[in-house]
Amino acid sequence: MKKLILSIAVIAALGVTSCKNETKKETETTTTEMSEVMAMTDLSFGVRGNCGMCKSTIEKAANGVEGVASANWDVDKKKIDVTFDDTKTDAMAIHKAIAASGYDTEKVAGDEEAYEGLPGCCKYDHDMMMNQSGETKSDDHSDHDH
Repeated sequence: MKKLILSIAVIAALGVTSCKNETKKETETTTTEMSEVMAMTDLSFGVRGNCGMCKSTIEKAANGVEGVASANWDVDKKKIDVTFDDTKTDAMAIHKAIAASGYDTEKVAGDEEAYEGLPGCCKYDHDMMMNQSGETKSDDHSDHDH
């Protein structure tokens, strides 16, 4: 009888200890996730490009930078929105990565060799405006009658 009671006590003690460890692990994970969310920075800047293929290349370059969580380039606005961990990278590293893929950003000119390797539809005008507002400019007809 003593062995039976002792066995039950040991099993119960192991069960309680096991539950406490699982609870502790969940708490640690939750704390870590909150820390990552708090370190994120959002950034928007202009990037020259033309089409969907440009979008793919530009976003791939930005997402290739360690610490970048997301990148979305808007074809019409010529603007990229990037979310990144500022403890792992900075804005200039993202500008440089995009420029290395052949595209001009507001702060860094695109690599000429990479630009020459882009498909024809991706060869943008180097003087192209990087329209961050998304507003389209209406044609000026003040110099002639309609």
